[in-house]
Amino acid sequence: MADFRKDFIAFCLEQGVLKFGRFVTKSGRTTPYFFNAGLFNTGASLERLAQFYAKAILASGVRFDMLFGPAYKGIVLAATTAVALAREGRDVPYAFNRKEAKDHGEGGDLVGAPLAGRVLIVDDVLTAGTAVRESLDVISSHGATPAGVVISLDRMERGAAELSAIQEIEKRHGIPVVSIASLDDLMGFIGERAEYRQHLQAIREYRQLYGVAHYA
Repeated sequence: MADFRKDFIAFCLEQGVLKFGRFVTKSGRTTPYFFNAGLFNTGASLERLAQFYAKAILASGVRFDMLFGPAYKGIVLAATTAVALAREGRDVPYAFNRKEAKDHGEGGDLVGAPLAGRVLIVDDVLTAGTAVRESLDVISSHGATPAGVVISLDRMERGAAELSAIQEIEKRHGIPVVSIASLDDLMGFIGERAEYRQHLQAIREYRQLYGVAHYA
């Protein structure tokens, strides 16, 4: 596991973004861990989160020309990740969409740089994939090319069918989905730390029940 992945998981635990226990998800599944990216809600935590996004993007080798943030959560993620990438020596434009098109002033459904070239979508997690599919439509309608998607945590979990939402996106649209860390990274992390090891078996059992059967 890359050091930045371990550091990210430790950071999520420190911030209370990642918790262990017994939680019920929107789908009705009872999960032994819960990840809430909305708790990255201070300037310092957001700055550090953006640094992890930048590291994951650069480590992935995905070729891209600009960033796109789906409204609403992706807006701040794309903006701060653009700043973090600039500090790493990669200055790229970014844009985000409006939920409702503006018919006055500059108008349109986009804010920021014009969509052009290879566009990398930045979002928090990918559960149903709705925001990503909407983003792909926006990018294509402006004549640009989707380069991929980057998210914070890949839960490696099936949707209604056998594939995860991430696998559905990759298969249907032929683009990579990059995550800062995955469930496998999380399991590896807690397995190495005595203070968290008691949660490992419950996560293994959850993975057995709801994890994707084959994961590249």
